[in-house]
Amino acid sequence: MSVMDGDRLQGRVFRVFEALDELVTTVEEARSVPMTSSCIVPRGDVLELLDEIRDAIPAEFDDAQDVLDHRDDLVETARQEAQRHREDARTEAERTVASARDEATRLVAEARAEAETAVAGARAEAERLEATGRREYQELTGRAEAEAERMTAAGRASYERAVADGRTEQAHLVEKTQVVQAARAEATRILDEANTEAHRLRSECDAYVERTLAEFEDLLNRTLRALGRSRAQHAGPVPVGTGGYHG
Repeated sequence: MSVMDGDRLQGRVFRVFEALDELVTTVEEARSVPMTSSCIVPRGDVLELLDEIRDAIPAEFDDAQDVLDHRDDLVETARQEAQRHREDARTEAERTVASARDEATRLVAEARAEAETAVAGARAEAERLEATGRREYQELTGRAEAEAERMTAAGRASYERAVADGRTEQAHLVEKTQVVQAARAEATRILDEANTEAHRLRSECDAYVERTLAEFEDLLNRTLRALGRSRAQHAGPVPVGTGGYHG
């Protein structure tokens, strides 16, 4: 309800009480009928006040009565709606967890495939280098037998160069192995984060549904109490004497 609607409703309720006061004053000041407890009231004035009271009674009272008459249905409908929202949230959370698990599985499989490919490539490269080194070593040995003095220095230099290459390749293989381990650790971290996020989403959805239902029930209870007070204030008719209306 807007501020303007609230002011209008308050003004109409005030006019109801004001007209009731005027009606009571009219009856109190009416001329008494001798020897009776009756009085003579101006019919036109009383009817006019009663019409004003009837016109000034807010239509919201009728709506409030409808709410009171159907409050059990409204509460049940709200409970069913909250249950539906809770089930939808749970389904969405489960779908999110399943999707995260599938994505983590895919990432782990890809990391494992890449690691296996890297290891196979490193093994093939190591075998190729080993065969190349062995062949070069044999060639150097054959040349050393033919040219002992001259090829001795060249063979030693070639051998040292091959050893250095082997160490470099070994370091490269170690680095590739560390990459594989890092990939596996990253895949495990992604899976753990996905499970944590799914649990957090499920907890937030349940908390939101419970909080919304509690707020709606609190609002409905406060509305019912306010309507009950208004009905109690206007429940009894104002006595106008036992003689009824007199012209």
